[in-house]
Amino acid sequence: MRIFDVRGVIGGLFVVYGLIVTGIGLFDSPSELDKAEGIRINLWMGLGMLALGLLMLLWLRLNPPPEPEPDDETAR
Repeated sequence: MRIFDVRGVIGGLFVVYGLIVTGIGLFDSPSELDKAEGIRINLWMGLGMLALGLLMLLWLRLNPPPEPEPDDETAR
């Protein structure tokens, strides 16, 4: 029996949202770039979210949660 670890959920959501925001940032219109003073903010934030999500998933992979020890009552 594995215990629930929120790192997988958070990491997965950040990867998905990071891919979406990065894709939007790649196709920013000139008017959107003017609003952000020439910075591709969607692209940079998307890449940041993607990196954070991948780090969370890597952390989960390298340091998985421990298996719970069986109680005396549940082992019977």
